[in-house]
Amino acid sequence: MALLVVIPALNEAGSIELVIADIKRNILNATILVVDDGSTDMTAEIARKCGAIVVSIPFNVGVGGALRVGFKYAERNKFDQVLQFDADGQHLAKEVASLLDAGTNNQIVIGSRFASSAKVYRASALRRIAMRWLAFIISAICKTKLTDVTSGFRLTSGAAVELFAREYPVEYLGDTVESLVIAHKAGFSITEVPIEMKERLAGVPSQNIFKSTWYLLRATLVVFLSLIHK
Repeated sequence: MALLVVIPALNEAGSIELVIADIKRNILNATILVVDDGSTDMTAEIARKCGAIVVSIPFNVGVGGALRVGFKYAERNKFDQVLQFDADGQHLAKEVASLLDAGTNNQIVIGSRFASSAKVYRASALRRIAMRWLAFIISAICKTKLTDVTSGFRLTSGAAVELFAREYPVEYLGDTVESLVIAHKAGFSITEVPIEMKERLAGVPSQNIFKSTWYLLRATLVVFLSLIHK
C-alpha cells in the first residue's frame, strides 16, 4: 500500500529535521508531506532541504485544517494510507509498524499512550481526567474500548482517506474526537495499539489549568454537536 506521512507543522524549525530523519530511518518507501500551517520561522525551508514535500498555507488554519490538506493530497495522488505524525518530536517512527500491522483490517488505528501495555506517559491530573472522560464518551459511541481518543498519532486506510479528504473537521479538537465520531457514523472500524510517546523536542506546550478546563468543556460540546449533526 502507498503510505503518505502527513506532518502538520507550525513554527517547528527546532524539531522538524530530526522528525523527518526519524521517519526516513524507520519507515521505508513512505512519502513525507509537511503541511506548513502559517509558520513564521524556517520550518518549510528546513523540511524541503530534508527531502519532504511541503505545502505551505499562508496563514494559520489549525491542525484540523492542515490535516484536511494532507488528506486531499493523499486522495488526489492515490495514496492508500495516511499516517498522521506530529512535528514536535513526541511521536516515534519506530512505533509505526504496530499501526501498520493493525491497519490491514481497520480503517482507523490510534496510537495510544494509555493502553494497558503502553509505557507510562506523563500528563497533568486535570488533563488526564479530560482524556479519560473523552475516551469514555467516544468508546460508548463507537462501541469499542478506546483509551486515547486525543492522540494525534493515527493511521487512516482505504475509503476513510476519501472521507476525510471531504469531511475532516477543521475546528479545534475536531481533528481528534470529532473525526472518530465521523468515521464511526460512516461505518469505518476504529481500533488502537499501545505506543510509546516522549516529550516534545522543541517549543513550549500550551497547558495550564484554565486551558485544560476549557479543553474538557469544549471537547464535550464538540462530541455532542457531532452526534446531532447529520
